[in-house]
Amino acid sequence: MSAEDTKSIARNRKAGFEYEVIDKYEAGLVLEGSEVKSLRDGGVSIEEAFVVSKGGELFIVNMKVPTYRNAGGDNPEVTRQRKLLLHGKQISRITRALAKKGYTCVPLSLYFRRGYAKVEIALVKPRSRYDKREKIKKRDTQREMERYLKRR
Repeated sequence: MSAEDTKSIARNRKAGFEYEVIDKYEAGLVLEGSEVKSLRDGGVSIEEAFVVSKGGELFIVNMKVPTYRNAGGDNPEVTRQRKLLLHGKQISRITRALAKKGYTCVPLSLYFRRGYAKVEIALVKPRSRYDKREKIKKRDTQREMERYLKRR
C-alpha cells in the first residue's frame, strides 16, 4: 500500500495509551447523504467512539461526523450508529471476543483508501493504572536518551 492510496482523516491517539491492542481489523463504513463530503472536510471525532454487536452485525457508536455546511435538506444525525462492513469470520471473531469480560472494540483511525472510507478498529483490553505509568516511564526514558544522543 503506497502513501498515495490512503488519506488520513482522524486518529484516536488516546486509544494507544488507554488500551492494550490485541487484534486489528480494517472495516468499511456505511455512510448516508453528505457524510462523505463531511469526512473530506475533516472535523470528525473518533475519541469517544466504540464498536457494538447487534444481530450479527457490527456498528460504530459515538463517532461524530459534523453536518456538511453546503448540504441542503435532510442531514444525517451527527452521532448516529454507522454499520461496519467486515467479512463474516471477522464479525463472528469480534462478537465472541466482545462477549468475554474485559474486551472491547475501539476505532484507531479513520481514512480514505482508493476513494472508500475505511476505519481501522482494534480489539482491546483496558490497561491497568500500573501499565499506564510504566508506559509513561518508558516514553520519558526514550525521550531522554534521544536528547542525550542528539547533544553528543
